[in-house]
Amino acid sequence: MVLSLKRGCLLGLLCFTIFAFLGAGDEDARFSTVGHKMMCVCGCNQVLLECNHVGCRYSDRMRGELSSALSRAESDDLVLQSFVQEYGPTVLIAPTNAGFNRVAWIMPYLALVLGLTTVVLVVRAWKLRPLRAHAGAVAPVTGVEFERFREQARKETEV
Repeated sequence: MVLSLKRGCLLGLLCFTIFAFLGAGDEDARFSTVGHKMMCVCGCNQVLLECNHVGCRYSDRMRGELSSALSRAESDDLVLQSFVQEYGPTVLIAPTNAGFNRVAWIMPYLALVLGLTTVVLVVRAWKLRPLRAHAGAVAPVTGVEFERFREQARKETEV
């Protein structure tokens, strides 16, 4: 009886400890996730958490703002929107997929398709263009006219 009571208390303590520390690393992971969705606005074109410029005026301040926004238990989207309002849309690594920003997602694929189509059309036009005869040279004969000349040559060479 005493052994099972002791075992029950230890099991309860273990469960409490597991549930207490279940979300311990969650803030750091969330800070890393949201911080890797933003760019430093100092002009270095690096991810906010990876900006390594000596004396960068923006990265430390932005990291502090991010940490305080996450400690207020704001959602990730709300945090990102507050940074967009403060620093402009260039603070986001990837543009949002809404409104005019959809063009930023569509244009690379559209340019690729248009470029490939142009290349195919130009190559096809080069292959199908007629050959130019040089001055004083005999132009190549093809098709029906070639068959007519071949038949005429066969008749003239018959003995």
